[in-house]
Amino acid sequence: MKRVFLFLLTNLAVLVVASIVMSVLGVNTQTMGGLLVFAAIFGFGGAFVSLAISKWVAKKSMGCEVITTPRDATEKWLLDTVARQAQQAGIKMPEVAIYNSPEMNAFATGPSKNNSLVAVSTGLMYGMTQDEVEGVLAHEVSHVANGDMVTLTLIQGVVNTFVIFAARVVAGIISNFVSSNDEEGEGLGTLAYMGVVIVLEILFGILASVIVAYFSRIREYRADEGGARLAGRAKMVAALERLRSGPETGAMPAQMAAFGISGKRSLTELLMSHPPLEKRIAALKAQ
Repeated sequence: MKRVFLFLLTNLAVLVVASIVMSVLGVNTQTMGGLLVFAAIFGFGGAFVSLAISKWVAKKSMGCEVITTPRDATEKWLLDTVARQAQQAGIKMPEVAIYNSPEMNAFATGPSKNNSLVAVSTGLMYGMTQDEVEGVLAHEVSHVANGDMVTLTLIQGVVNTFVIFAARVVAGIISNFVSSNDEEGEGLGTLAYMGVVIVLEILFGILASVIVAYFSRIREYRADEGGARLAGRAKMVAALERLRSGPETGAMPAQMAAFGISGKRSLTELLMSHPPLEKRIAALKAQ
């Protein structure tokens, strides 16, 4: 229920911000240019609002406990390791958190390189060796240093704009055709427009997901490379090998899952945010 509430709250924030911007700009969606502006406002608006509140959402939805004062040697080691890696990567120290979950996973999020969060699950923290955890942390710090959160937000904004704009243009053509060829005229045309918009947004949304997943997989390889530079190739490979031998990762909100150390399996690699672990390990060993 907490995740559902946060999802609704995020979308409400997007609607409010987008509506205010449209009102200020005086956008007329009846023209092609106005429709494109409308699509861009909602497409990029949703992506950037999500990015802006990503740390807050992550803490609330995953139950993250930020480490301020280490309570034991493990938490101190965790803080010291992230601090060292952040300094190597040339970024400001991220907030470090632990969340309660039996799965071995971790994620990075935040609106910028110098305002980020790195979180690890209890399952990973206490189910891996220190060398393996160090490899995971290096992977997440590399995500932050590479600016992956902002990059994927921009990509998501572009594809969102395409989905909104293209669906309404095609729906408008179909609606006009139905209106001009039916005695009911405008009424059926409006219904056809609304129905086609919904169907096309679903279809174009699937295509958009494939595009975003493709770029996400590329950035996973880059984060693995960065992790190997920060922690050592052997530790990065060991971490991925340990994940491959463990159980499949569970559900994690999409915003965090995209920057997790491991993603969910899928019937097709086209829809996977992470490349198969076998390919990631082979890529590291081949370098």
